[in-house]
Amino acid sequence: QVQLVESGVGLVQPGGSLSLSCAASGDIFRIYAMGWDRQTPGNQRELVAHITSDDSTNYADSVKGRFTISRHNAKNTVYLRMNSLKPEDTAVYYCNAIRNYPRDIIAWGQGTQVTVSS
Repeated sequence: QVQLVESGVGLVQPGGSLSLSCAASGDIFRIYAMGWDRQTPGNQRELVAHITSDDSTNYADSVKGRFTISRHNAKNTVYLRMNSLKPEDTAVYYCNAIRNYPRDIIAWGQGTQVTVSS
């Protein structure tokens, strides 16, 4: 099994920046890619960004140019740097581990509340 633990501070003013991190442990060999989804009350989780083992990245249109996903393979950690944050970015952010595509998610992080508010 794969376990994911998220960390990061989640309150910022509009236009500000935040960074989240997610550390993987357990059966790391099963992971092909890692990513972040987010969810707001009453809505389904939506893809934010993901990064493969060969550093290919993909972003939701709503975050392109503002968010950057990266990974440190030796630390089995993925990062999400969020710049120019908007109130509509407010959500619970979930890290995930992907075994294959179409997205076969084998683990989720515990979720981190990100609030963008003045």
